[in-house]
Amino acid sequence: MHLPPPDPARSPRTGYSRAHWEAAADALLAAVEPYATEDRALYHFPGDHFPSDRFPAGRESWSGRLSDGLEGYARTLLLAALRRDETALERYADGLAAGVSGVWPRIGDRGQPLVEAASIALALRLTRPLLWDRLDDGVRQRAADWLGDALTAEPWPCNWELFPVTVGGFLESVGHEPEASRKAIDRGLERIEQWYVGDGWYTDGPGRAFDYYNGWAMHLYPVLHAWLADDPDLLARYGGRLNAHLADYARLFGADGAPLHQGRSLTYRFATTAPLWLGALTGHTPLPPGETRRLASGALKYFLERDAVDERGLLTLGWHGPDESVLQGYSGPASPYWASKGFLGLLLPPEHEVWTAREEPGPAERGDAVTALAAPNWLLQSTSSDGLVRLHNHGSEDVRYDPYYTRFAYSTVTRPVGSPPDNAVVVGGDAHREGIVPLGVGDGWAASRYVLGSGAEVTSLVVADGAVEVRAHLVAGAEPGTEVRVTGWVPVEDGGGGEGGGGDGCERAELVPVHGLTGTFPLSGVTGVTGVTGDGPATLFVALARLTAEPDPRPLRELVSVEVQRVADADNAHGTSYDLRVRRPAGSESCFRFTASDERSAASSWSVKPR
Repeated sequence: MHLPPPDPARSPRTGYSRAHWEAAADALLAAVEPYATEDRALYHFPGDHFPSDRFPAGRESWSGRLSDGLEGYARTLLLAALRRDETALERYADGLAAGVSGVWPRIGDRGQPLVEAASIALALRLTRPLLWDRLDDGVRQRAADWLGDALTAEPWPCNWELFPVTVGGFLESVGHEPEASRKAIDRGLERIEQWYVGDGWYTDGPGRAFDYYNGWAMHLYPVLHAWLADDPDLLARYGGRLNAHLADYARLFGADGAPLHQGRSLTYRFATTAPLWLGALTGHTPLPPGETRRLASGALKYFLERDAVDERGLLTLGWHGPDESVLQGYSGPASPYWASKGFLGLLLPPEHEVWTAREEPGPAERGDAVTALAAPNWLLQSTSSDGLVRLHNHGSEDVRYDPYYTRFAYSTVTRPVGSPPDNAVVVGGDAHREGIVPLGVGDGWAASRYVLGSGAEVTSLVVADGAVEVRAHLVAGAEPGTEVRVTGWVPVEDGGGGEGGGGDGCERAELVPVHGLTGTFPLSGVTGVTGVTGDGPATLFVALARLTAEPDPRPLRELVSVEVQRVADADNAHGTSYDLRVRRPAGSESCFRFTASDERSAASSWSVKPR
């Protein structure tokens, strides 16, 4: 991809300016054009990075080739709309006319066309004078009728609830079935309220699925709808939530621009920048303009420099280059083009301060930080010396997409691995982590618990400072002598970086046993320590961990002192209690108590409390 020369005066950290974003959008649009059908209603990308016996020519999604072709049209149309490319929009107008004349599949309950209808409706709403208003009356009527099925189609109970909202917002604005459109808008916005957990965070449907869908869906669609509808009350509600979210969200990017490698649909890549631009576009952001652009440009540059685009100029199915490990069944050849949302900043005029301000450093560059996020029950840990960001997960899960939710930790330079799993606790051979119960977050710590299929319960705590992590796990209810393995980060040279990870090869991972565990050793590339449960109702296992790119870091034991003491607890006469003390060189100290009851006449309980 040919980009303009760097602009070091305005963008000393990334070199990227608005011209770079425009050039990237133009290149992506030019590259997809040869893959349009003759009538331009469908875009069939090759998907040939992953040929199989079923699809020798390349991968398809589980929705099939026709739906994948519609996806190619809809997601690249959105890019043309954000670029406001009138020449490209003329081509998409031809495709729209053909598509709604019988080429496109109908929009039905919980079907992929509902997703793509939202992208088409949003693009039409954003470019109404350039596209919609220039269509023939018959084409407009057929297009409105096709989109109209989205008003009553039943979505999956997650971010899909916002697709009828987005379609309804457009149809209401052009006067098509205003009553039904308003009903779809109100219904969808009402449904997502049950998933708003405060502090700017939504869970993506029932349960506790916290991931990038907060940014590129749960905030994006309501805020854009309120902004386009010029509804100040609605914008105050959803814009206020976005503003709160961005204070946390900005911390999810490493100094090299990498987003955290966590959650599903990671092949959307720099769609992670959409909420950053959205805050600037609507005036609901706590971030200075120069920081907004620095974070967004950093993410775009990160992926463009790491083979996100192949030799044909097409976005690949993967993270860096092609990588099946980050895909889901719904991922088709055109799926990566939801990255189009990342070009939302092009709606801001060139003279806007987000484009003219000098770049400012992001949170990962300004200094070491350990940030507790109460809503998802996460602990974010970043170090300015190497720009790494680590996420300690004590509150998010989606068992459909393990391992991208259920690991204890994620980072901007590693990726989850399979067998044995990284950042996990394996009790008697069982590494399954499901039904996570958050136990809270605080100053430098986060905790949670879950129950294994055997009935054993694991209560976990992480205490972080600088790059150092103290990981403690209380295993209760397991048979005495049960083997417990605690695993850590995957060293980059063993699979954490490369095609699927984020590292540049200089990161190192450490895991040091402290209590209840013995020597550090590799488990097929994953660092691990092992121990066995004792005779009491519960056994505490403690290790020190570190992921760092510092060339010569001080030994872990010089950076933190950990003391474990088994104590008598008057409130727990029939159980076991442990005190865990963590001391830092500067003299600060934290103390946590783990308790386990061996009462059999009532439900057992385990807890961790900072003292």
